[in-house]
Amino acid sequence: MQAIANALEGMTRAEAARLAGMERQALRDAVVRYNAEGLAGLHDRPRRGPKPKLTEDQFAELRQLVLDGPDIEATGLSAWTLAELCREVEARWGVCYHEGHMSKLMRKLGLSRQKARPLHPKANPAAREAFAKGGFRPNLTGSPPSIPASA
Repeated sequence: MQAIANALEGMTRAEAARLAGMERQALRDAVVRYNAEGLAGLHDRPRRGPKPKLTEDQFAELRQLVLDGPDIEATGLSAWTLAELCREVEARWGVCYHEGHMSKLMRKLGLSRQKARPLHPKANPAAREAFAKGGFRPNLTGSPPSIPASA
C-alpha cells in the first residue's frame, strides 16, 4: 500500500516500486486492482488448485502421529515410512495419497526424513573419535596404521 500511496502522490512508478521493494510490474498490477476494486482489490485472493484432502485438524493430528512414532506393539513398526504413513492416513481418514505426495506433505508440516545410521558392534570408539577430529590422512610411510588400544 505504501507503493500505491507514493504513486498517488506523484512519484514515478519505478521510484515508488523501488522504495517499496517491489518490481514495477507488480506495482502496476496492484494499481490496476486498486483502481478497479479499491483497497479490497489489494487483499490476497484464493489460490487455484484442488482443495486439501485433509482438514487442518487432521494435518495437525498427522504431524503429531509422525512425531510420536508408531505403536510398536500395534503396528510392528519401529519407525514410519512414507508407504506406512499412506496406509495409516487411508485407514484413519479414508484419504489415499501417493508416497511422493506424502513426502511433500511431510515437508509442508515442517518434518524431514530421518534415518538411523548403523553402528558396527566391533567399532573402535577411539578410532572413530580420532577420525572425527583429524579426518582421514593417507598412510604414506608404508607401515600399517596404528590404532589406539581401547581402554
